Amino acid sequence: MGEQRHDHGHLPSLQHSDKEAMGRDVRYHDTVRVTLIGAIVDVSLGITKIMMGLFAHSQALVADGIHSLSDLATDILVLYAAKHASREADEEHPYGHGRMETVATVALGVSLIVIGLVISGDAIRRLMYPDMLLHPGAWALAIAAVSIVSKEAIYHYTMRIARKHRSDMLHANAWHSRSDAISSIIVLIGIAGTMVGAGYLDAVAAIAVGLMVARIGWNLSWKSVRELVDTGLEKHQIDTICQTIMATDGVVAMHMLRTRKMGGVALIDVHVQVNSNISVSEGHHIGDAVRRNLIETVPDVCDVTVHIDPEDDMVATATALLPLRKEIEAHLWEQFKGIKEAQHIENLALHYVGGKVRVDIVFPLKLLPNDIDQQALSDQFRAAIEKDKQVDKLDVYFHSAS
Repeated sequence: MGEQRHDHGHLPSLQHSDKEAMGRDVRYHDTVRVTLIGAIVDVSLGITKIMMGLFAHSQALVADGIHSLSDLATDILVLYAAKHASREADEEHPYGHGRMETVATVALGVSLIVIGLVISGDAIRRLMYPDMLLHPGAWALAIAAVSIVSKEAIYHYTMRIARKHRSDMLHANAWHSRSDAISSIIVLIGIAGTMVGAGYLDAVAAIAVGLMVARIGWNLSWKSVRELVDTGLEKHQIDTICQTIMATDGVVAMHMLRTRKMGGVALIDVHVQVNSNISVSEGHHIGDAVRRNLIETVPDVCDVTVHIDPEDDMVATATALLPLRKEIEAHLWEQFKGIKEAQHIENLALHYVGGKVRVDIVFPLKLLPNDIDQQALSDQFRAAIEKDKQVDKLDVYFHSAS
């Protein structure tokens, strides 16, 4: 029978919901553990670098210590966002709370931009007034070296958890740690230069650190803002999605593909065209297969809405203004009132295709006279709708099933 246009929304099964909830719990606990470890390192390094920077007269080391403490602020944001993002979907947030991570990343990026510009501005001021330049010693050099090793280790640990859970927020926090390691390398160079007589290098290194922090903040904020305004997935991901959909048995074509990210997951909406003569249940089954294949094949995808089309509604004549079944049936019965066999019609299947309605009529043979001329009866029904402006085609079927 004819396939009706069908919005294929899905509510996850209980088994899927339990699995998803377990995944959220594991993700949350892993995020808390790695972030708390990073926070302990950030506090220790931040305080140590600031104190030793003041003691060893290294402006760059003080700036680097502030950078480490800024990582602590991001750790707090990560913990807060992770707690709320791990909550299940509710009536007010039917898509879940994943974008709490995104909002936190924007806030994190903005704070880094401000901190970076303040650090650079202060260093530029010191360069303009040479008497304000500091003269770091060997202790500052040692602290910078310790910072490089420890922050790089935290970077690799955090990045491993970020990849495991496909978390952009943890990915950003990992790069926060690596930026601290990189800034410590710059500080190391600045301190070493100052110790050999190039007193301005320490301030120059502080400027470089500040600008780097601001740049990282901008990149993080911009990426997250793009997510908040529903920017689509990357081209290579779109290509994989299209290939997966078209490889599904029963799919004739696809259009109106829309993608977006929410926290660490991706959401997809797509119109899938199927043969217009298949049943509603087969179209539904094809939609289920498309959804399942995308979730299993494409990384990050957690939810897919499939809209089943009997034709390409981007170019086909619109059927939206055509009447629904109740009105069509009343109209057809009016057309068939002169055909006495019409009372034995078992089923009317309506196909909304090409801007018109196509009709399939089904008769059980056991209710018709034995000498009925099936072809003549079919011609009668076709003649009844010959001049009809709404009905484009009519087919008559007979079955002998009991």
